[in-house]
Amino acid sequence: MSRTTSRSVAAAGLLLALGLTTACSTGKEATSADAPVAPVSGKISITYLQKQGDQEYFVGEAAGAKAKAAELGVDLKVVNLGNDANKTVSEVQSAVAQKANGIIIVVPDPAVGPQVVQTAKDGKVALLTSDDQICASGPDPSACPKADLVPRIGFSGAQMGGEVGKRAAEEYKKVAWNPAETRTISAWKQDVTVCGDRVKAAKDAFGAAVPGVQNIDVATDNTPTGAQDKIAATITANAGVKHWVVWGCNDENVQGGVTALENAGVGADNVIGVGLGAYLACKDWSGTKPTGMKAALFINGKDVGALAVQTIYDKLKNSKDMPAEAFAPTTMVDATTWKTSGVTCN
Repeated sequence: MSRTTSRSVAAAGLLLALGLTTACSTGKEATSADAPVAPVSGKISITYLQKQGDQEYFVGEAAGAKAKAAELGVDLKVVNLGNDANKTVSEVQSAVAQKANGIIIVVPDPAVGPQVVQTAKDGKVALLTSDDQICASGPDPSACPKADLVPRIGFSGAQMGGEVGKRAAEEYKKVAWNPAETRTISAWKQDVTVCGDRVKAAKDAFGAAVPGVQNIDVATDNTPTGAQDKIAATITANAGVKHWVVWGCNDENVQGGVTALENAGVGADNVIGVGLGAYLACKDWSGTKPTGMKAALFINGKDVGALAVQTIYDKLKNSKDMPAEAFAPTTMVDATTWKTSGVTCN
């Protein structure tokens, strides 16, 4: 969403300070996957399980969760799952065994969803997902009945992808490339539902504004090196293409694409990369070297972590139903605006 920084910060501050967990929600009723849990009268214990916990976004998410937990007097344990689906299951079991009252989880693989949900349900532990969805009744959230989707805190994939596609179209119109000599690349891990939502929305928004440019879907593992390798092969297979537009599920995919194009000898003036996250895009903007990374949608993990803790706290302390989905705000940034928008660039 192309908002001013002040509006984004103000919205996030209001949402997080007051704990209005439905303020940015989809308006859906709580789902049956939001299982009944007895209210907690004493101190609340929450375990936050994150995939790729060393990634900048998730580091910020953990920091936001810890700050909110300290504010609320909650015992919070944060666990980095990496990309290990087996560890996901064992850590959920461990959290239940350690008498956690609630679990917030970002799964490395949505296929573990049914087992995670059943384990939490058997242990009478409140379960909330952040970022990525999981389904109580099957491995694929995209094929899941809505009532079986576990409540989720994060960002709207359709909204985010739409903003990325719109910005890519704006950048494209500035250069007016020949569509026949141009390709768009959509790069994402194709079994992650929220990634598919983002990419589809980006394609639709770009296509509505700039018809006639052929798209190439590239399956990746959502890491910079994985995306770089797969996009490098795509570039080689399309040697006649002069201009490239790159978007994906996250900054990692776009960064990998921009790097692959640079290594292939494609100049920055022939590349339009629009990231999603801004935590890697900002590194390109920190130097003086020309870059194909033209913009990125800033998603603040701190906001999501804090909102997730507030949401599950309200469930455990006050028996407040968790919304099916609740969203944090986003801001489009570029080389001229990222420093004033609150982007953390390490």
